[in-house]
Amino acid sequence: MNNDSIYDIAIVGGGLAGLSLSIQAAKKGYRVVLFEKEKYPFHKVCGEYISLESWDFMEELGLPLSEMNLPVIHKLIVSAPNGKTLEHMLPLGGFGISRYKLDAMLASIAGQNGVVLKEKTKVQNIVFENDQYTIDCSGLSVKARIAVGAFGKRSNIDTQWQRKFVMQKPDKLNNYIGVKYHVEYDFPDDTIALHNFKNGYCGISRIEDDKYCLCYLTIAENLRTSNNDIKRMESDILSKNPFLKRIFTSAKFLTDSPVIISQISFSKKTQVENHLLMAGDSAGMITPLCGNGMSMAMHASKIAFTIMNRYLEKKITHEEMENEYQHEWNYHFQNRLKTGRIIQRFFGSPVLSNVLISSLKPFPGLVNAIISKTHGQPF
Repeated sequence: MNNDSIYDIAIVGGGLAGLSLSIQAAKKGYRVVLFEKEKYPFHKVCGEYISLESWDFMEELGLPLSEMNLPVIHKLIVSAPNGKTLEHMLPLGGFGISRYKLDAMLASIAGQNGVVLKEKTKVQNIVFENDQYTIDCSGLSVKARIAVGAFGKRSNIDTQWQRKFVMQKPDKLNNYIGVKYHVEYDFPDDTIALHNFKNGYCGISRIEDDKYCLCYLTIAENLRTSNNDIKRMESDILSKNPFLKRIFTSAKFLTDSPVIISQISFSKKTQVENHLLMAGDSAGMITPLCGNGMSMAMHASKIAFTIMNRYLEKKITHEEMENEYQHEWNYHFQNRLKTGRIIQRFFGSPVLSNVLISSLKPFPGLVNAIISKTHGQPF
C-alpha cells in the first residue's frame, strides 16, 4: 500500500465528537475516513439540550443555527419525587435540537468537505503498528496515520479490549439504562425540566418543529423489578412524581416505542487506549443531568484536532500527542465529570433530592456555582 492510499485520520464512530473532528480535519485539507455502524439519519438516546457554549463552534463547522429558529432555553425546573420544585434561571443557557437532525446535518457537511463516510460499517478491530493504524471491518481494511475512537458509551471494541470500565462489576455508576421519546406537550419553549423519581430522573425540553425530547435515566434494577416492561416501569415508578404522571398521561407520543440503551457507565475512562485517542463518551461521560455532554464532545474534538494537527505537521512525536491530549482533556473535563457524579448521588433518591431542592432554594448563587462547575466557556 503506497502513501497515497493511507488516510491521515480515521475516525471510528459518527456521533458529535467524530463528525466535528472529521469536519475540522477535512477543512484543513487532510484525508479523513469516518466509520459509522448506522445510516444517517437515525435516533439516539440523548437529552438533546446543548449548552450555548457550543453555539459559535457549531456555526464555524457550517451549521446555520441562527437561521433554524431553534428554541433557546434559559430556565430550569427541578422536581423531587414528592412534587417539590426548584426553579432557576440558567447562567448561560442552551438550545434544543434532535440528534436525528443534528447528526445528519453534520454528516452532510462532512461529506461536502471531502470526508469519506462509511455508513453501516462496523469496525471489528484497530491495531497500531509501525507508526500507523489498521482499521479492520468485515471485508475491509483501512490504514491511517492517526485513529480516533469516538464510538460512544460502550462498543464491541471496548469489550474486546477489556477496557477497565467494562470489566467492573455493576454498581451505582455503571449499570444505567437510558430511554428517549419525542412527544408533543404543553410546556414552555424556554424551559428545561428535570424530574426525579426513585433511582432515576427524567428531562423534558423543546427541540425543533414544536416537538419535545423526553428522556430519562434509571438503574437497570428498576426495569427488572417491572418485569422488563418499560410501560409498567413508567406507570409504577416514574409516575409517582406528579409532574411525570401528567406527562405520561397527557403527552402525545410521536413514535410507537422509545429508543433505549443499556449498560451506561459513568465510571472513569482512559483518554488513550492502545494508542487510540478517545473522544466523546468513549473518553468519559458526564452525567446527563448536567446538560453538557454534547458540548463536551464537540469541545474535545477541537482540543484533539489542535494536537493531532501538530503531530501531522511533524512538530511533536506520537507519544507527545498522546500525552498532550490526555493532559488537555483532563484539564478541561475531569472536574466537571467529578462534580456530575457528586450531584447524581442526590438525584434519583426521594430523600436526598428533596433535601437538595429544599436546601438550594434560598441560595440562587450556590445554584449558579454548581451549574458553572459542570460547564465551560464558549470555545
